Amino acid sequence: MKDTIEDGKFVELIYEIVDRKSGEVLTAVEFPLGYVHGINDALSPEVTADLYGRSVGDIIEVPIDCDKLYGPRDESLVFTDHIDNVPEEYREVGMTIVMENEKGEPKNFIVTRMDDKTLTVDGNNPLCGREVVFKLKVLTVRDASDEEIEAGGAVDADPDIHEILK
Repeated sequence: MKDTIEDGKFVELIYEIVDRKSGEVLTAVEFPLGYVHGINDALSPEVTADLYGRSVGDIIEVPIDCDKLYGPRDESLVFTDHIDNVPEEYREVGMTIVMENEKGEPKNFIVTRMDDKTLTVDGNNPLCGREVVFKLKVLTVRDASDEEIEAGGAVDADPDIHEILK
């Protein structure tokens, strides 16, 4: 009998996030995500609920309203400044810049546009304002070890850097 996903099971899966309007794959994991179901909240509650009862080889698609997950887009978190005011190491589209508010709380901003004179950063989650589908494929379902339950996921799961560089 196949193991099915339930609380206390170690699960590995791969997923991609697809924009519902364009069909474009916005992101995909390069390495399997391993977690202990019911112990680790690595995935949204909607995704976790849809995984319950699934087994190896199952593919599920879960529509996600990113405004509900990340909040609505906030244009006050978008800033454009003269490029000379931005340190050289941050002048690259896609670069993440961590800034602090008045209370010292960190916030990630992503460089979204740049030209010869200006640079724009955006503090919104890149998925804000989008309707996406999480498309997941279950790779592994088995009883979690005590060590994995304590850690909430895979133990010693670092990928071999030498394999990646080949």
